[in-house]
Amino acid sequence: MNRPDPSRSDSSAGTPKSGGASKAPAVDFIRAIINEDLAAGRHKTVATRFPPEPNGYLHIGHAKSICLNFGIAEEYGGTCNLRFDDTNPVKEEQEYVDSIQRDVRWLSFDWDDRLYYASDYFDQLYEFAERLIQDGKAYVDSLTADEIREHRGTLTEPGRESPFRNRPAAESLDLFRRMRAGEFPDGTHVLRAKIDMNSPNILMRDPTLYRIRHASHHRTGDQWCIYPMYDFTHCLSDALEHITHSICTLEFENNRPLYDWVLDHLPVPSRPHQYEFARLNLTYTVMSKRKLLELVKERRVNGWDDPRMPTLAGLRRRGYSREAIRSFCDRIGVAKTESTVDLALLEFCVREDLNKRAPRVMGVLRPLRIVIENYPVDRIEEVEAINNPEEPEAGTRKVPFSRVLYLERDDFREDPPKKFYRLAPGREVRLRYAYFITCTGIVKDEQGEVTELRCTYDPATRGGDAPDGRKVKSTIHWVSAAHALPAEIRLYDRLFNHPNPAGGKEGDWKDHLNPDSLEVIPQAWVEPSLRTARAGAIFQFERLGYFCVDPDSRLRALVFNRTATLRDTWAKIEQRQ
Repeated sequence: MNRPDPSRSDSSAGTPKSGGASKAPAVDFIRAIINEDLAAGRHKTVATRFPPEPNGYLHIGHAKSICLNFGIAEEYGGTCNLRFDDTNPVKEEQEYVDSIQRDVRWLSFDWDDRLYYASDYFDQLYEFAERLIQDGKAYVDSLTADEIREHRGTLTEPGRESPFRNRPAAESLDLFRRMRAGEFPDGTHVLRAKIDMNSPNILMRDPTLYRIRHASHHRTGDQWCIYPMYDFTHCLSDALEHITHSICTLEFENNRPLYDWVLDHLPVPSRPHQYEFARLNLTYTVMSKRKLLELVKERRVNGWDDPRMPTLAGLRRRGYSREAIRSFCDRIGVAKTESTVDLALLEFCVREDLNKRAPRVMGVLRPLRIVIENYPVDRIEEVEAINNPEEPEAGTRKVPFSRVLYLERDDFREDPPKKFYRLAPGREVRLRYAYFITCTGIVKDEQGEVTELRCTYDPATRGGDAPDGRKVKSTIHWVSAAHALPAEIRLYDRLFNHPNPAGGKEGDWKDHLNPDSLEVIPQAWVEPSLRTARAGAIFQFERLGYFCVDPDSRLRALVFNRTATLRDTWAKIEQRQ
């Protein structure tokens, strides 16, 4: 059967569009293959799968694969299975299984009743392995791991056959059954495919199919002490589930000949085909679960869901929305060529989404107390504030205003530089939704630090311009001191200060960790409308950025994570282009 060329690429994929909602995915090279398969009658339906290994939390790179596999199933009216590749009991945990299911659902995808595990097929995989032995296509090798490595050869030198390669099938079958029965310690024997020790593809030089591992499995317990390798398990799982298009990342391109070899030499119920696409590489980020696990274990971050982590759990806790992540995955597209995406594009997608959906509120991170001396001491009034100018139906809210307020300390300069238009001695500014005020005095402590400002207000300027037509050059936010809620603010920045932290020598990538990736402001103030805000709720603090309520919030104080600043570098990049 003639197959479409899986190496072809679509150069139109991955071009971001400025502004507006994300559009339908372009016809990338994978969708072109599917279209051709359906038109030629090779398949009547489309069946894909997302096959994570439960040895860590999913990250933004996995989101690209999730959106691709589940998205294709939705577009073509097909199915997408969620299958856990749980063949390594030493590294896998139920915690990771639960987190992966949670993340896939959070992205608004569902597998219905098609939740599978590689461990579901352990009996069938074992029978397939025995079949290969009986057919002379596999043998039990008793070399050590180091000896197998030495015999494998190099890119320029062919491999050497193991002295056990020509064991009689009956002897290998007996040893394999005894391996399963637990007679041998780890590393004593392995089952290898008998392919070609002279193959230019080193992976095809008699690859290992099974190894002994006396470890309890999170699902099968101690039922097994031999476990199949990924390359043996994955293709057979695809065949048993009748997957039509097995889509994986480009590092598995070299594994495709072995994928096909296994299926070609066993009586499988269906014949899937593997296609590879370029994985997501993101600046200022590492995408290795091994490296991310290292950060967690060494407590360089506060767990897998630390908002600085590229994990979906961390991005969710930081306040990134599923819509923003799916828009990002649509924008970067699907291609065959490896490339690195600027982190600024992901941040742009987050801002673009939150600008439309996040309610506006006022919060003061570094408070400076002001007293409006001509405002009545006991008077409290409510001013009307817009919830979201991008969404008129969001309406308005009432914000209390009183004699004593908190302003942002950065909004005042005793000796203002040129082009500083905010508050200064003798200068008039507008308070958002309220009045014009003028700074008339400064109070300092013994160290000369400004601790309080004295101001006056113009009662005729409430919510608008001055009747006499005078203008001010700045509008600043505020909160009423008597009504504001205490809050802890966590200002997150990029976890790494190098655009390619893992690009150097192995082991030095942690030298690029950003020491300023987290700043905690223990005593900020936010407006009282946030009293009932729940964990996960996202707001735009006017003039400051987007902030998400953290699950650590307590009755006495809210905790907010900064999701993103208001500065949009990607939009500037696009404008220049």
